[in-house]
Amino acid sequence: MNENNEPLLDPLVDPHEVHLIVLTGMSGGGKTVALRALEDLEFYCVDNLPSALLPQLVNAVINDDRGKRQRIAVGVDVRNRGTDFAHMPTVLSGLAAAGVQVHLIFLDCRDEVLIKRYSESRRRHPLATRGLSLADAIAEERRLLRPLMAIAEKVIDSSELNVHQLRRLVATGYAQATEGLTLMFQSFAFRRGLPLDADFVFDARCLPNPHWHPHLRPLSGKDAAVREFLDHEPMVGEYYADTVRWLDAWLPRFEQDDRSYMTISIGCTGGRHRSVYLVEKLAAYYRDRREGVLTFHRELE
Repeated sequence: MNENNEPLLDPLVDPHEVHLIVLTGMSGGGKTVALRALEDLEFYCVDNLPSALLPQLVNAVINDDRGKRQRIAVGVDVRNRGTDFAHMPTVLSGLAAAGVQVHLIFLDCRDEVLIKRYSESRRRHPLATRGLSLADAIAEERRLLRPLMAIAEKVIDSSELNVHQLRRLVATGYAQATEGLTLMFQSFAFRRGLPLDADFVFDARCLPNPHWHPHLRPLSGKDAAVREFLDHEPMVGEYYADTVRWLDAWLPRFEQDDRSYMTISIGCTGGRHRSVYLVEKLAAYYRDRREGVLTFHRELE
């Protein structure tokens, strides 16, 4: 019930197995990265939503998709109104009482790391408009967010995590909200070493290299010109088809073994053309056939 004693959810909506993840935490702590990971897991994602609108969002998403999409992620930070932080615990407890699976994740980070990240990115802190120094803005943000940190289901310290590690941590933690095995396809450059978290590694260095074509060199495997070049190379098509056949044959066997997450890494020399192209093509193929498919391009992000 809300403050007017009205039900939070439409009584015609069945909240059973609805997962609502609320992401909050320190600005610069990785909320955008975490939200993107959940979006790749096919959560319906909204950033900077007022807490009072959370029940309406849950109702709208369930009704719009007729119960098919039952995974929602919302970002909340200091850009929200100050009263939101005071009201959020009441709203979340009301949704939980209505049957929604509510998860509150707080992304934390050490102050000195946040200051370094802001210095390197040259971004402005959201509270800088109040005339505060960066250190004072971070201290004020911690004070404002303290009520949410106190009730968080999980606190993730991103101080020592890179983008990919944070993305994987969030995805593995909440892949159970999807059905079956969650796949992470990642591209990388062999010259920078193998990814430490790879379950399987495919080597694409034998394929024709767009790098040797001056007009393609500054582009990546996401660009149309590179895709068109590789689409017309028979060896690339054969490599892709063989990879799909292998994955189609073996992925179900890992699922039968109750595996919930797998990282498939594809490398080439520079990690920008062939590996990126194959990762994007494989991800598109499997997104048409299953839930929970993520991509990460180590040398592009």
